[in-house]
Amino acid sequence: METAKLAELLRESKKMLVFTGAGISTGSGIPDFRGPEGVWKRRQPVYYHDFMRSEAARVEHWDFKLEGWPAFREARPIATHEAIVRLEQAGKVLAVVTQNIDGLHERAGTPAERLVELHGTNSFIECQTCGRRSDPAAHFEAFRKTRRPPVCECGGFLKPATISFGQNLRNEDLERAGAIAKAADLVVALGSTLSVYPAANIPLLAASRGVPYVIINRGPTEHDDLPEVTLRLEGDVGEVFPMAVAAALEG
Repeated sequence: METAKLAELLRESKKMLVFTGAGISTGSGIPDFRGPEGVWKRRQPVYYHDFMRSEAARVEHWDFKLEGWPAFREARPIATHEAIVRLEQAGKVLAVVTQNIDGLHERAGTPAERLVELHGTNSFIECQTCGRRSDPAAHFEAFRKTRRPPVCECGGFLKPATISFGQNLRNEDLERAGAIAKAADLVVALGSTLSVYPAANIPLLAASRGVPYVIINRGPTEHDDLPEVTLRLEGDVGEVFPMAVAAALEG
């Protein structure tokens, strides 16, 4: 019955905001950083100010990123990513706002103009001085061989284009996501514990306007008890959501 209600909401929507978290990508082999077995349980993150000040911190950060690089490089979109693209192709999605850094929405076919990656992306290396972006593969291979953090031609420090601990989210991304939330007619949160702010505020910007708010996640979220939540589905988002999308589009 609840899946049928979700399908109905999807069918009626013309401008939905899809908000995604780590739970949609674990099936692609991407580790859950904050879960019980997450990376941060065994490794302390390198803070951005340390990265910018300390060669040792830059080595540590690149070493951590090198450890995870094969999983990100080999990951492929799964049914959830593909279901979102089906909704986009049906003209129902205003935008996808994601906390994920794996680039899987883009690989699945979500266009850049409809995608906001709040926490950045592992798909590029970015200079912290001039902002130039480049492909990660050569930089990771050079670091693996030399153990020296790479630098840009301008002399700036290079770092995967993700938002590190202690680093501010990009204002343009927050502003874009906020504008989308204020225009959406439905917000669906997929695979997120909704516990990382300010990202987790984005669905609430839409829900506070009275539009339907759906949460699908395995395990509790910080928004579960809020009155703005219209529908809360417990379970594997990779099973629940694609099924509801198929029913909505067939209908």
